[in-house]
Amino acid sequence: MIPNNSSSNSTTNAIKVAGDFLEEDSMRVSILSEALPYIQRFAGRRIIVKYGGAAMVNQDLQKAVFRDIALLASVGVQPVVVHGGGPEINQWLKKLNIAPEFRDGLRVTDPETMDVVEMVLIGRVNKKIVSGINHLGASSVGLCGIDGGLIEARPLDGGSHGLVGEVAKVNTDLLIPLLQKGYVPVISSVANSSEGRSHNINADTVAGELAAALGAEKLILLTDTPGILRRKEEPSSLIRHLRLSEARKLIDQGVVKGGMKPKTECCIRSLAQGVSAAHIIDGRIPHALLLEVFTDQGIGTMVVGRG
Repeated sequence: MIPNNSSSNSTTNAIKVAGDFLEEDSMRVSILSEALPYIQRFAGRRIIVKYGGAAMVNQDLQKAVFRDIALLASVGVQPVVVHGGGPEINQWLKKLNIAPEFRDGLRVTDPETMDVVEMVLIGRVNKKIVSGINHLGASSVGLCGIDGGLIEARPLDGGSHGLVGEVAKVNTDLLIPLLQKGYVPVISSVANSSEGRSHNINADTVAGELAAALGAEKLILLTDTPGILRRKEEPSSLIRHLRLSEARKLIDQGVVKGGMKPKTECCIRSLAQGVSAAHIIDGRIPHALLLEVFTDQGIGTMVVGRG
């Protein structure tokens, strides 16, 4: 009898395809199994997510972040999202022929620029995020620091950068009932001073202070880098785990500098005020949030502990 090669090849291919499916299914089951203890551990706990960088610009990454946040909420975690919106602010300044100005890495914010900041952060970016999360079945609410006196600002460095502020006070009375009812607060980093004047505050700073005020389990900063690197632009030098004392030393030694310095300082301040862990992760990786929260290895730098 002449063997039917066509039939034999089809059978082989079918077995290979079935094996590939089984391997993929096994991987999915393994991931879900690994996530279970973390889901149980963080149910009812608060996680503050600073949303920014490429994850705000790239539509696929946007959808992945929104899905991650919706999933966190659906398994009983209480996420709070804090966002900036620098690129879109710059686009609108250009449309309005207002030249952006930066000093020491911070946007100099005159009254005209502040009007644009409020329009973009509160009126556009915030509502896009809220809409994206709600579309996936979660219930989110858009807020800014002005709402309910959530955040009180004071001028940064005595007003040297115009209407740029820092956090003077946090009032969580508005947020706690929302979190208890399962809503996801989405907060833009605009707040009033005690005189009632709007100020633009760095979103990392707002996220860190909110994390401390809410007694959050985690503060997670989405960035455009793998995390804290021992050697600049060498992803292989990623530092996965740091204690507070080690993080401070890296700043003093100049290993942590530039844009990573204020992010690391934000983590240090929040941890010093009682937050359990702070993470700096690469928001360019799809589903970075879930990988950091629900897997053993995580993907970025975690800073923990006192000392």
